[in-house]
Formats: sequence, C-alpha cells, structure tokens
Amino acid sequence: MKSLFAFIFCLGAFPLHAIVPVPPLQGRVQDLTETLTAEEKTILEQKLADFEKTKGSQVVVLIVPSTEEEAIEQFSIRVAEAWKIGRKGVDDGVILLVAKSDKKLRIEVGYGLEGALPDAICKRIIDEQIVPRFRAGKFGEGITAGVDSILQRINGEPLPAPFVSNSQDLTGIPWTMQLIVTAFLSIFIIVGSLVPSAVNKFLCILPVAAGLAAAVAGYVVGGHWIVAVMFAAFATFFVGVFTTVMSGFFLSIFGLITGKKVGGWRISTSSGSSGWSSSSGSSFSGGGGSFGGGGASGSW
Repeated sequence: MKSLFAFIFCLGAFPLHAIVPVPPLQGRVQDLTETLTAEEKTILEQKLADFEKTKGSQVVVLIVPSTEEEAIEQFSIRVAEAWKIGRKGVDDGVILLVAKSDKKLRIEVGYGLEGALPDAICKRIIDEQIVPRFRAGKFGEGITAGVDSILQRINGEPLPAPFVSNSQDLTGIPWTMQLIVTAFLSIFIIVGSLVPSAVNKFLCILPVAAGLAAAVAGYVVGGHWIVAVMFAAFATFFVGVFTTVMSGFFLSIFGLITGKKVGGWRISTSSGSSGWSSSSGSSFSGGGGSFGGGGASGSW
C-alpha cells in the first residue's frame, strides 16, 4: 500500500508531458499558427529561396503555437537536428523559431555562421528588430525585419559559392532529343556490358557495376537523368572493352606459356590491340548542416 501511495505521489510531483513533435520540413517558411498572410509568406519564401541560390546559405522560419513544457532552446536544437538546415561541411544554416502562445522566439545558428551571427548579434536582432514589432502585433513585419538583418549579416561573410546544378541547362532540351541521345548512349551500355562475355561471361559483372556506380555519380554531379545515362554509357563501354582486351591478352599469354588454350586470343594470329583508359570522376554530397547551440533567445 505504501508503495502505491509513493507511486501516486511521484506522478503528482512529476507530471508527464508529451514532447511537441518536430514538424516535417515542407518549406522555408512554415507557419503552424496561420499568423502570416499568404502574401507575407510568399514574399518571405521567395526572398529566402533567392538568397540560397546566390549565397548558398539556408535560412528558414518556423512558427509554432507552443513548445509546451520544453524550453525553446531544446526544441530549437531538435528542429535543427531533424531538418539539418545548411550545407554539409559549410554548416551555414539559420532557423528563426517563434513560439507564439509562449511569447518566445529564438535564432538558431549553424556552426559555419557563428562568426557572422554571434550570440550578441542575434540577441540585438531579436531585441531591436523583432520584439518591438511583435509587441505592436505586427508579426509579419517583425519576422521580415529579423530575416533581413540575418541575411545582411550572412551576406558579408565569405562562404563557398553555391553549387549550380547542370540540370537547369538540360531542362530546355526537347524530350524527343533527350530520348534520341538516351537511345544512342544505350548502345554503348549494351556493347560494354556484353563484350567481356567473349572471354568469360562472369567478367560482364565489372562493366555493369562500373556503369551503375557512374550513373549514381553522374546524377549527383549533374542533377539530371541524362547526365547519369551519359556517365553510365562511357563507364560501361570503357570498362567493358578494357576488361575484354586485358583479359584476352593475359589468357593468351598464359596459353602460350603453358601450351594450353584457355580462352582469349592466340598471339600468333592477332595483329595487336588497342587499349583504353578510364577516368573516375569525383562526387560530392550536399545538405546536412550542423548546429551546436549558437544563437540567442528572447521574449515579448
């Protein structure tokens, strides 16, 4: 009985509160309170998209009703870890978080921008640009003023140039031309995949594997399926021919030495062979910015 009373007492002393879930990332401006007008949201979205395109940094706005019993700093870190705003390795992301019912807000800054947006500057932006407008009920103006100040600070920071995907240049190619190019490149893929079977059918695995790897690298680098097919075609063809030539050559040498025909070409009847060299392109990944708790909080 005493244990039961102790358990009930503990429940009363430490009430269980559900943690507010982090909303899925669906845009640069997410207003779960319908505070912003459609026009304000559209203008902010476009401004942040244009800034990301020219500078590379990602800045997002999240307005939630409340973080409940959780401190806004902790909730903000959970959002940062879930969304991974900013470029991987550059860590140039910023989250402007507003908990409207709690009358609290926070600017969460990625590692790479802690020099441009130190805690003291974030606090000044909150106190001087955002809070006075919030107190006057002008939430849209306050968020816009805060975002403008954040962008201004980031704009003066030397950061790596944004990656421009080649897919923008390819989207203007007519579909008929894309299909023709794909059909032509497919010939190289088929030939490269089947040529090694002249020596040994198991060798076909090599060009196929090379083609798949090159297709992934091509899509990452170029951001378009035609680039992926192009990479796959050249990789499959060159690896397939190179594998066939080298395998046939070594098998012929082995047969000449041992006096046994083990496949490949007989050197006495071949006039030579041409070799091809293949080069592997480098690939890189984007996104996945990191945060370490830099920034500032405020209330109104």
